[in-house]
Amino acid sequence: MSSDPYPTYPWQPAPPPLPHTHRRPPRPPLGNHGDLRTLRSAYRWQRRVATLTALGYFTLFLVLSAYAPSFMTSDVTAGLPVGLLLALVQLPVTWLAIALYEYTARRHVDPLADRIRRQSALDARREAGR
Repeated sequence: MSSDPYPTYPWQPAPPPLPHTHRRPPRPPLGNHGDLRTLRSAYRWQRRVATLTALGYFTLFLVLSAYAPSFMTSDVTAGLPVGLLLALVQLPVTWLAIALYEYTARRHVDPLADRIRRQSALDARREAGR
């Protein structure tokens, strides 16, 4: 007999109804847990800060190159134009974005993830003990 809700042939009997269980979980499932929402928002904030740091600086450099060529060609010191200096600063700004990403991961995201991981392991042990 098939477990489909609709019989393949009209002469097949309907499958027996599934037994109902009246057990409720002691707390909401982990997927609806508030810590996961907090973790998602912390990770989202972390990505935005790092991305906007690197891309914001690069976009500023491109806009200045396109719309302020006289500023970009002016000299900071003898023989060093502003455009070249800003281009050279792009690498440290990228490193800063990486450092911000690491800092926010260690300070905000990783502790939340560790707490959720410990809680889910505890929940799994409780369910296995039942």
